[in-house]
Amino acid sequence: MTVGCVAGDEESYEVFKELLDPIISDRHGGYKPTDKHKTDLNFENLKGGDDLDPNYVLSSRVRTGRSIKGFTLPPHNSRGERRGIEKLSIEALSSLDGEFKGKYYPLNGMSDAEQEQLIADHFLFDKPVSPLLTCAGMARDWPDGRGIWHNDNKTFLVWVNEEDHLRVISMQKGGNMKEVFRRFCIEQIFKKHNHGFMWNEHLGYILTCPSNLGTGLRGGVHVKLAKLSTHPKFEEILTRLRLQKRGTASVGGVFDISNADRLGSSEVDQVQLVVDGVKLMVEMEKKLEKGESIDGMIPAQK
Repeated sequence: MTVGCVAGDEESYEVFKELLDPIISDRHGGYKPTDKHKTDLNFENLKGGDDLDPNYVLSSRVRTGRSIKGFTLPPHNSRGERRGIEKLSIEALSSLDGEFKGKYYPLNGMSDAEQEQLIADHFLFDKPVSPLLTCAGMARDWPDGRGIWHNDNKTFLVWVNEEDHLRVISMQKGGNMKEVFRRFCIEQIFKKHNHGFMWNEHLGYILTCPSNLGTGLRGGVHVKLAKLSTHPKFEEILTRLRLQKRGTASVGGVFDISNADRLGSSEVDQVQLVVDGVKLMVEMEKKLEKGESIDGMIPAQK
């Protein structure tokens, strides 16, 4: 569901609450101005997630946005602020070591070879063509102050100054969602540089678009569901599992399945829905491949 408005800074959600609260309620299933959001980034609280069938689950990814305290958001920030966010991000991310050690690639200083490699790895974000980015002013001065950082293993990626200050992405081949989720918390390195992330107990993590408030998290897998995707109850099954799909039954019936919720439940809860739901759908797919009925497996509404 596309939301047709964005915030210019952290205070916008309070100053313009008469406009934004009804939008937040519509987008997030009746979330009320008095509701409190839960945050849980402890991957050890996830049950399972390291055992999705790799014959069906091709890759796993968890992404979120983060906004750095003390700066306005991309629809409003100045060129100087944007460069300040980039400088701070480079300083913080370059302090990572071990499996997180990596390199920053500024968009306006990238060689053709680097650009082609990042496109081949599906890392490089598109030029700003969507109305959300262009009409809301987020594409000003493009590509100045924008870039991509990734670790040497290419399993951990941070976009700088696209729709949000930071877009943090953890991914790998196969079905180990627990491993992907484990790599996920980078806030401490920004706190060491005297900048935390925008967060409050009502809205969780503050991001540019109201659709991403709360966790800002989309945990997804690319999964082969050639038979299930043609079943008349496929859409209903997704809705009942609180999941959403991207893509169509294209090559081999592979879909990008992810959590539909963002606000009101924790990161662990949302990834758990993906893990449990995908596991169930893979079992359904295996039954359908054998010509068996799945009517008894259709879940109740979560």
